[in-house]
Amino acid sequence: MIAIIDYGAGNIQSVRNAIEKVGAKCELVSDANVLKNYDKAILPGVGAFAQAMQKLKNANMHEAIKEFCKSGKAFLGICLGLQLLFEQSEEFGTYEGLGLLKGRIVRFDESKFDKALKIPHVGWNTVHFAKQTPINLGLREFEYLYFVHSYHLLCDDDVKLGTSEYGYEFVSAVAHENIFAFQAHPEKSHDVGLKILRNFKDL
Repeated sequence: MIAIIDYGAGNIQSVRNAIEKVGAKCELVSDANVLKNYDKAILPGVGAFAQAMQKLKNANMHEAIKEFCKSGKAFLGICLGLQLLFEQSEEFGTYEGLGLLKGRIVRFDESKFDKALKIPHVGWNTVHFAKQTPINLGLREFEYLYFVHSYHLLCDDDVKLGTSEYGYEFVSAVAHENIFAFQAHPEKSHDVGLKILRNFKDL
């Protein structure tokens, strides 16, 4: 059974629909006390980093997520859910994240854009997978996924799973032990996204 963490800052229904489409059982979970009872968990998210972290803290879900990940169970972050896993974000100030992985979230630097690109980065873009892990099993080295974001991750190479280009290269997927995350939205990325979610189900 997969827990979809519901803290009022996620695109919950589309994630739930996609998980059910790949044949997995899932439930929306807003009670931090029961998260540990699930086999796997997904942290979705859209919106602002600071507000999302505050909602997690208000529900004591931030501690439940940390304990869940430390247990070794498979965990998947999506979009803002990827960003929240890291130490810090510079979105509208400086805010601490869950700190499960080392890295920080920064706004796209428009001064590095060599053409008239707009922020947010919205639409289909390629993800270049640098290595093979169980989450991207069966996918090609380059695959298209759907993105919506204005901030991106800076992190060390050891957690990088995939990169994308938008004005310059940025990290768009990570994998570290039992934790996986995508800046893009697998639930909105058709067959490739469903393959990612199916791989997560099969972990």
